[in-house]
Amino acid sequence: MYTARDEWEKHFSEGNGFRQVGERERELLAEHTPVPDGGGRALDVGCGTGELAAYLASLGYTVDACDFAGSALARARKEHADVEGVRWLHLDIERDDPAPLHSDGYDLVVMRLMYPFVQDRGRVLHGLGERLRDGGALVVITPVAANTPEERRGIALDEDEIAVLAAGWETVERLDADGLAVLVLRGPCHVDTGAVEKRPTTAHALTGALAVVSDAAGRVLLGRSRRNMLELPGGKTRGPEGFAEAAVRELAEETGLVADPADAYVVTMVVDDSHGIPRLTAVVRITAWTGTLTDQEPELFDRWEFFDLHALACVGPVFAPAASALDAVWPGVIPDLPPVISYQLAADRPPVPGEPAEAARLRQAMAETVIDGGWAPSEAVRDALRTVPRHRYAPEANLAAAYDGGDRAVITRRDETGTAISSVSAAWLQADMIEHLHLQPGAIVFEAGSGGYNAELIAHVTGPDGRVVTVDIDPWVVRRTRAFLTEAGSGRVTAVEADAAHGAPAHLVPRGGFDASVITYNCWDISPAWREQLAEGGRLVLPLEVGGYTRAVTFERHGEVLHARHFTYCGFVRDQGQQAHAVPVVPLLDGGLTLRFDDGTAPDTEGLEGALRGRRHEVATGVTMGANSYFGSLHLYAATTLPAFCRLHAHQDPEEGETGIGKDRDAPATVGDASLAYLIHVQTKDGDRPEDKEWEWVVHAFGEEGPQLAEQLAATVRAWDRHVRAEDNDKHADPVLTVHPAGTPDHLLPTGEVLDKASSRLVFRWPGRDGHLPAPARRTDTVAATTGDA
Repeated sequence: MYTARDEWEKHFSEGNGFRQVGERERELLAEHTPVPDGGGRALDVGCGTGELAAYLASLGYTVDACDFAGSALARARKEHADVEGVRWLHLDIERDDPAPLHSDGYDLVVMRLMYPFVQDRGRVLHGLGERLRDGGALVVITPVAANTPEERRGIALDEDEIAVLAAGWETVERLDADGLAVLVLRGPCHVDTGAVEKRPTTAHALTGALAVVSDAAGRVLLGRSRRNMLELPGGKTRGPEGFAEAAVRELAEETGLVADPADAYVVTMVVDDSHGIPRLTAVVRITAWTGTLTDQEPELFDRWEFFDLHALACVGPVFAPAASALDAVWPGVIPDLPPVISYQLAADRPPVPGEPAEAARLRQAMAETVIDGGWAPSEAVRDALRTVPRHRYAPEANLAAAYDGGDRAVITRRDETGTAISSVSAAWLQADMIEHLHLQPGAIVFEAGSGGYNAELIAHVTGPDGRVVTVDIDPWVVRRTRAFLTEAGSGRVTAVEADAAHGAPAHLVPRGGFDASVITYNCWDISPAWREQLAEGGRLVLPLEVGGYTRAVTFERHGEVLHARHFTYCGFVRDQGQQAHAVPVVPLLDGGLTLRFDDGTAPDTEGLEGALRGRRHEVATGVTMGANSYFGSLHLYAATTLPAFCRLHAHQDPEEGETGIGKDRDAPATVGDASLAYLIHVQTKDGDRPEDKEWEWVVHAFGEEGPQLAEQLAATVRAWDRHVRAEDNDKHADPVLTVHPAGTPDHLLPTGEVLDKASSRLVFRWPGRDGHLPAPARRTDTVAATTGDA
């Protein structure tokens, strides 16, 4: 049985072939995997000299045919030169970057007579399954052990191996083609990972060590045991043997891999029980090893394979201590594990390198997307994006998701309601916020909200003399951040468990304050500690909520006042600490609508139910917009200039509620006595091209004071159109914004629209508004107030 590429190169270059595609195989493929209407795309993995690929093309598929043997592909191109619709790809599906494969996936993937030759079967099969389009099929054609001579057993699968291969697929058809098993697999290949136990033991207590080993691509080594579960290398200690030495010994005895105890670090002690027997397990991280992976104990293990970290959520049963060990090194890669007691050890160990070529390629592509978007003008930030391995701080995500260069954040933690409470933010937004910190080499930076990746980007920008202090209130997030920083970090980031609203612990605050600070979660208010711990002239970038709308605002400190220098439209997970803000909400029409008062208490809304069931008043503003127009500045303008501002949120389809607001969307609104007005956009022109479409802003109002509220809201839109809006989406005018400590007397504030928070007073000054300091308004003042040019 060949295992090395050079053996196969020689095999095909000498004119040798493989078992020809039989007539029965052809019939089964044509019957069970017909070409979809309109044509389909197929992938022939391990295509050899191309006979199967040519047949699939004859059925009507467009075919990608790959093989790691160049001599096989040379013959395929020559022998099938007249076949159209086939791309011949020189690709090792197990080890090479899969960049040549079609990015839109495949309707059919075939692995003919090659699956038994794959070392990391689970990883490869899972990866190919992820490339299937909806309704697609993965077909494995293989000899079976029952009718294969013993001397050729290595080219066949036994029934246990076939069962493992078929596990997790939505449908499995097993067919026969002249003694070959033809397995047609459909649906997502996903078996939820679960922690399982072995049979009970008669011991009074158990102690052992598990070795966590990764390869040059960052994949983790697991063995499929005869107990039908995945396990890490490891076992019980012997006599006075240390945990690190035990892990190294077991690794060699089980897998043939050799490690020096000096490269073995006990990182965590896990305490649990097995069938009521106390168990203590040392998690030992192996940072370097040599040797060839072999199954040294076939009576205990079927095989050893390296697995992608992002696939560990769907590998089926895992021995409970092994699952806990994996969670100790990469918290979160296996969801919903039962709780255990663990003791993290402050082992001073080096980071462990390793990533696939695909990660490096996707990282460069992500960086170029961010750079092309204009979000990373400085070379320091560009180099950080190209260098810091983002996927190692989100190991549960596949590489494509981790390196998405668009608006996608990687959600890493949700609360019991499913709401995201921790994430790795979109790369463009991280770059933009770091750029506006104006970091210099050697800067010391505070970060509120941890995760690891953003902090390491900052550490890269500030260089070897720089330092980052990152603080998070969630113990799990901090544990995870520390684990990832240890695995892949620079050593210049310190993660602290605390409420970031209080700033950094005093002993970590540099003399004179931090050079810069960044907050990575939505802030309803600005903590005094963030200003107090910031150096004079230093910059603070944070996602600030105003009226329920979020902007990443760059502030510069001058004395006790923060001066806004830049605004970026964005969204983040919410604050969980002392500054977490409960938004007053008023339900209407049996929960079909809600009013949200993000910056104030809810006024008396008695009578609104009746008003909403009455006559609707409409005012067209005359302000229009085309496709892809930016109107985020309108929301911020209205939220900071319109009295009694709130947001009307719809929980039903527009047809049901007749509000014109899309389901789960909201609209800027203002309220009066038993009256309400809100703003929507109505399409006024349509066409085949985006530039032919047009919408107009229209106000809907209800209640006796509805017409006055509608005119007030319409005037706000027209003022925005005259003084703030620009033809270029990037050229809308921003307000002049200053932030003052709570308690600052009115006479010490600049002229403008004042928004009071618990810890700060925000003053907005918009173009076209002279502004004034508002006094407590009576209800009649609210209705009569004007919103045009002041």
